[in-house]
Amino acid sequence: MAEVQARLQSLSEEYTKLQQELQAAVQSQQKLEAQGQENTNVQKEFERLKDGENIYKLVGPVLLKQDKVEAESTVNGRLEFISKEMERTEDQIKGIQDKLEKKKGEIIQAQAGLQAGGAPGKIAAKG
Repeated sequence: MAEVQARLQSLSEEYTKLQQELQAAVQSQQKLEAQGQENTNVQKEFERLKDGENIYKLVGPVLLKQDKVEAESTVNGRLEFISKEMERTEDQIKGIQDKLEKKKGEIIQAQAGLQAGGAPGKIAAKG
């Protein structure tokens, strides 16, 4: 019976660890979504620019003039990277959710084993 309780405790700790991993992955995904939205907004601003208007990039405390083609290329590269990272993060979240479901099943089985193992002992003590 003590072995079953120890296993149940171990499973619960693993489940909690997986929940924390899931929370971190979701936060990472939210951060990527925000960055993606920000870069999409910058891309829209580039489309509104008229010929001859300047683009400046903030580098530390200084604004540096930047070529439009270079700036667009940088933003497009960022959007591509963010998109790939979001796909990777979504796969990671799905994997963690699957592990959580599996661990949950193991916990339920361990609890059932604990209850089944404890019930005959209680009946025998009454008799």
